[in-house]
Formats: sequence, C-alpha cells, structure tokens
Amino acid sequence: MEYKDYYKTLGVARDASQDEIKRAYRRLARKFHPDVSKETDAEARFKEVNEANAVLGDPEKRAAYDALGSGWHAGQEFRPPPGAGAGFREFHVGPEDLGDLGDFSDFFASVFGRGFRDTAGPHGQPRRRRGQDQSARILVDLEEAYRGVTRQLRLDVPELGPDGRVTTHSRTLNVRIPAGVTQGRQIRLGGQGAPGIHGGDPGDLYLEVEISPHRHFTSDGKDIHLRLPIAPWEAALGATVQVPTLGGAVNLKIPEGSQSGQRLRLKGRGLPGDPPGDELVVLDIVAPPAATEEAKRAYRHLAEQLNFDPRANLRV
Repeated sequence: MEYKDYYKTLGVARDASQDEIKRAYRRLARKFHPDVSKETDAEARFKEVNEANAVLGDPEKRAAYDALGSGWHAGQEFRPPPGAGAGFREFHVGPEDLGDLGDFSDFFASVFGRGFRDTAGPHGQPRRRRGQDQSARILVDLEEAYRGVTRQLRLDVPELGPDGRVTTHSRTLNVRIPAGVTQGRQIRLGGQGAPGIHGGDPGDLYLEVEISPHRHFTSDGKDIHLRLPIAPWEAALGATVQVPTLGGAVNLKIPEGSQSGQRLRLKGRGLPGDPPGDELVVLDIVAPPAATEEAKRAYRHLAEQLNFDPRANLRV
C-alpha cells in the first residue's frame, strides 16, 4: 500500500499547531465539498482531507502517525511493522466524518486499524496505554550481513507539547545486526518504540534490513550470485580458477566444454545460517580483443582449424 502524507494533504508543516491544522482543514473542506465544488476530483480530495484531519486533528493519533518517522514520501510503498495498532479497539468512521463517501484508506486501517480506547478508566483515572510500535530501515552492506555488525542508530522521537504542537528529540541505540541477516528481515527491539501514554509500556521498534548493492555479488535470501568471466580456452579445455566469496577466495573447477550461462554451485559459501546459503556462479565466456595483427592471425587460424558455426541451429 502507499504511504499517506497527511501534512502534505492539508498543506501544513509537520510542526503546525492544532489551530493551524483546524484552519487548513476547514478551508479545504469548503473548497472540495462535493455539493459546492466544481473541481473534477472534488469527491476524492474531500475524502483525503477528511482522513488527514481525522489523524492530525487528534493529538494522540497525530503522535502515533509521527512515530512512523519523517523519512516517508507520499505514494511510497509502505509496510507497517507487525503489531501496528495493538492495544486499540476497532476505529469506526461515522457519517459526521465522511458523509456518503465510504471508509478511510488501507493505509489508515493499517496504522489505526484498531481505534483508541476511552481515555478515562475506573473512577475517572486516565487509562494506561501501550506506546505505538515504530519501524525504521537500516542499511548494511553484504560483508556486514555475512559477518554481523553493531551499528549506531539515531531515532527522531515525536513528543506532543501542551500547546498541541509535535516536536521531536533524538536518541541513539546501539543495534547488533546478526550474521546471516537477509534482505527485508525485520529485527524486533522490544520496548524501544514510542513511549506509553499515562505510564503505559513503550511500544517495540522493528528494523527492516536493506542490503546495499555489491560490486560483485547479488543476494537472494541466503544464496549469493556471482557472474564469473572466463576465457574461451578455459571453457573449452576446463580449468581451475580462483573465485571470490564473502569468506575469501576459493578454487573452482571449470568443467571441460562449459558454456556461457552455465551455473556452478559453491555449497555453503553464501550467507551463514542453519543451513547456510550457497554461492551460485554463472559462467560468462569473454573473448579477448583482436587488438594486434598477431591476435587477428590467431583468430583466423582458429576459424580455419575448427570450422565452427555457432548459428547452425538457426538455419531454416
């Protein structure tokens, strides 16, 4: 699903006061109300404005939304952390919110799929509420994924002030990335999410691992892929060549008569685990350039001796 930038929808800054949000909402609601607007997309825009106001106009929902982080962009692919919205009952949207325009978006449902319980507990005491789970991406290179690494992560934590403005302060965490971590894996850090409300427990932080591109390898789960250039004579006659792996260079036997695109497997030479991944080597036959007269004579002699037509099977 796509990330919704509610601040952009209402045209306000992320540090806007609640009064500024209210004024922006009223102005846009009048502009795009389907009963009066002549805009061709008025109904869709009116629905978007109502949804944005339902979040930013409620200080608690706004704080929970801000806890997702500020690094997202409108339309960007969004995946909520596991347990997002935990601790809340179903959030119902009434006619006063949407008129006849239907439900809020899938993005809203993924973050606020369970609405907020009543703030008052027994005897009028505020209810304790668990903090919102947060998510963040952490970028590692393939060598770090292979051996594991400790990284320092800085988080921007939203905080709602008495004037209704949301401010942020930074905190740092030392995070251990285990050896063998794969692309897209989520690492849960219990109690490191948004703080609880009225003394409730903090939420969790989910780090999604992103592996940066490598100059030689590509990863697929725990398997590692490598395109290996070889000379024509190595392919024809067979050879033993050195091949890079994440754990260091190893010898690989090229079978006699090998072809481009042929795949060889180095078992257990991928990312560590139980079981470990493999390194899959794809052969790529590279012809040397005919850059000199001597090299050209060698190619002509080879053509005369072998009488080889690589396109024989294409004849009609």
